Amino acid sequence: MKACIRGAAIVMTVISTLVALGACGQNAEDNSDTGNTLRIGVLLPDSTTARWETQDRRLLQKRITELCDDCAVENANAKGDVAIQQEQMDSMLTKGVDAIILVAVDARSMRPAVRKADQAGVPVIAYDRLAEGPIAGYASFDGEEVGRLQGRALLTAMGDRAPDDQIVMMNGDPTDPNAVSFKKGALSVLQGRVKIGEAYDTLQWRTETAHMNMSAAIAALGVENIDGVYAANDGLAAGCISSLKANKVAPLPPVTGQDAELGAVRRIVGGDQYMTVYKPFAPEASAGAAMAVAAARNESLDRVAKGEVTPRGGHTVPAVLLTPVSVTVDTIEDTLIDDGVYTVEQICTPQLEAACERAGLT
Repeated sequence: MKACIRGAAIVMTVISTLVALGACGQNAEDNSDTGNTLRIGVLLPDSTTARWETQDRRLLQKRITELCDDCAVENANAKGDVAIQQEQMDSMLTKGVDAIILVAVDARSMRPAVRKADQAGVPVIAYDRLAEGPIAGYASFDGEEVGRLQGRALLTAMGDRAPDDQIVMMNGDPTDPNAVSFKKGALSVLQGRVKIGEAYDTLQWRTETAHMNMSAAIAALGVENIDGVYAANDGLAAGCISSLKANKVAPLPPVTGQDAELGAVRRIVGGDQYMTVYKPFAPEASAGAAMAVAAARNESLDRVAKGEVTPRGGHTVPAVLLTPVSVTVDTIEDTLIDDGVYTVEQICTPQLEAACERAGLT
């Protein structure tokens, strides 16, 4: 029955190729002939990284309903557990969703689930992380550029130093294709410029694991021999900084980050963290939502996505790859505040009042 409906939808799409993506009302009426409302599943990976629940879920929901006021959204969070996410994918297929937005806990382990969705005629849009298998599209940021921004910022913060000055690399989860891209981009900038004293891959991006690994690096290298820390995201930066402080490292070496979490922005203002990478969530969510709505209607994604990617175990698919932005204390106002991500009041707690005044955040 679903295959028949999808076949009819393809015919309607060919007839209505000049209809804009935002004209959802007419498309919803076309679907109403079958008695079906379009349903889109959103599968998020965890609650460890704050952005998924505080930013992406809300923005995806908002944009989907803007594009298609008759669309229903099914949400789920895997809490960092691959088995749970596989079950959630099965549940979405059982419910008869028309498209799925997936942030994979583990790209490789979710590949059979992606294949199962494809066989069921349900397109999967990989969101932020490039899932493996026959996905229909991809919305994210240029991961290697994220790493390059982090690497350049770290070198800037360290100043004119000799190549034998040491850094610690706290990379992300190696099962996350994004983490691989971040690492590749960072190494393209850092190798030959500094000595990498210790490097770690951090399973599930856990803050507490980063803390433990940073403590091991301090023990191996010595308190005085760490001149910078490459942390792949803000959660890892928090773990590294807490470990440095617990081991009485002072002054703190510059530490990178990513995701522009509120806690990280406060650490930047306070001087504990040097930078973060801001990936504007609204454009990413808008692209992911638009691709999911188009895919659910069996429309071409080429109107939304101008780029291409080839996932492992899949074919070349349309992609939206956005540009990340480096944020330091000097650029918080021009980026995060001007974009409405945070207000000065949210950033500047009473404890940070003096630091905010120095940074011009008043």
